[in-house]
Amino acid sequence: MPQPIEVIGGIDTHTDVHQAAVIDTIGRHLATEAFPTTPEGYRRLLAWLRSHGQVLTVGMEGTGSYGAELARHLRAGQITVVEVDRPDRRARRAAGKSDPVDAYAAATAVLSGRANGTPKDRDGTVEAIRTLRVVRASAIKARTQTVNQLKSLIITAPAGTREALRSLTTTELIRRLAASRPGSDLTTPAAAVKLALKRLAKRYQHLSEEIADADAELRALITHTAPGLLALPGVGTETAGQLLVTAGDNPDRLVSEASFAHLCAAAPVPASSGRTDRHRLNRGDRQANRALHTIVLVRMRHDPRTRDYVARRTLEGLKTKDIFRCLKRFIAREVYRHLTSAPSTSPAT
Repeated sequence: MPQPIEVIGGIDTHTDVHQAAVIDTIGRHLATEAFPTTPEGYRRLLAWLRSHGQVLTVGMEGTGSYGAELARHLRAGQITVVEVDRPDRRARRAAGKSDPVDAYAAATAVLSGRANGTPKDRDGTVEAIRTLRVVRASAIKARTQTVNQLKSLIITAPAGTREALRSLTTTELIRRLAASRPGSDLTTPAAAVKLALKRLAKRYQHLSEEIADADAELRALITHTAPGLLALPGVGTETAGQLLVTAGDNPDRLVSEASFAHLCAAAPVPASSGRTDRHRLNRGDRQANRALHTIVLVRMRHDPRTRDYVARRTLEGLKTKDIFRCLKRFIAREVYRHLTSAPSTSPAT
């Protein structure tokens, strides 16, 4: 009985349809077909791939977005999935642009070794953290918009209302307006603005409660996933959640703390030229770098060890931005040890 040939798959992901392609181990194009983004479509796609031979690997664009559920389905079927970056513009101009072309390009990138990244798993506690952080971020944005609208209304309110409220702090302002009784006669601007201010204050309180609930839920999940992370100086719920999301449910895909620092845009890259000898930070996950930046700011204000370090490096002639880069690199190393020592990625009960 002849042995099945070995094949490599490539998938170009979209909202409604995924385009799949198959090549053999010497790069010959075998077939391409589109499948709907439904559970039945995923089953058909996997069966179609296997009908062409033994599937070694599948390269896929968008494993963290349009292809997230398909990637989970393929991993459940014991198929190795590789993250494929979108081709650069020069390569795309040379090869043309269509869904089948992109699917074949994904498979070819795996075969050539240009694509070898392990995608994040999205079936554990870290995925739950990512989902809750989306809701928390939108609540914070809405709360900021609410208080800005409230203060804008106070500026244009009738003099009596404006003078009674303009000197209050935000906390006092929200408490007083939420407890106010504006009345039911809305035919005058003064009554209407009082009612509008009360409703905005109530909205602010509701959003604050939503944020507090999200913080409590996130803290429990983060403590379960990486118990020592929140104990680090300067690390809070928001920054710890972001760094966990950046690493993913499978931080072992990051082969070292240096690779995690590179992912967080905290790895030094040579940027020397002529008589200039310097390094710059690499480009990476901007949100993870922002989390490291926040931790540095907190430590520079409250951590004696960090303040001593900053003072010593300043005396040595190091610029502030370079001190920040050194501290980010150190924190990335410190955080990585806690990410990889996580006891479990199953959701907390």
